[in-house]
Amino acid sequence: MSDHYTLFHNPRCSKSRAALDLLRARGLDADVMLYLDTPPDAAALRALLGKLDMTPRALLRTGEPEYRELGLGDLTLDDDALIAAMATHPKLIERPILVRGSRAVIGRPTERLLTLLD
Repeated sequence: MSDHYTLFHNPRCSKSRAALDLLRARGLDADVMLYLDTPPDAAALRALLGKLDMTPRALLRTGEPEYRELGLGDLTLDDDALIAAMATHPKLIERPILVRGSRAVIGRPTERLLTLLD
């Protein structure tokens, strides 16, 4: 597995800050992606979902106002619609996400990140 790490990071999120602290405490460098400033496009989100082995709906932050405003709770919405919403409104993307090679994990709880650190 690759030793290259990328962290999808929101500095205002305590879990995201804890993820960065965990990496630094272990002496690991990661490319920090401030995804709210530079949102991933639909293709990047699809690739990320493949690494996470999850559906777009599972990656959504359902507590965000945009989730309700955009009607994303509608179960008839397809994956393309959900991915488009996340690309346009990156606050909808769960965080933090650590990527290493062909795998990724959401750091909730932070200890889940350890599965990528060996």
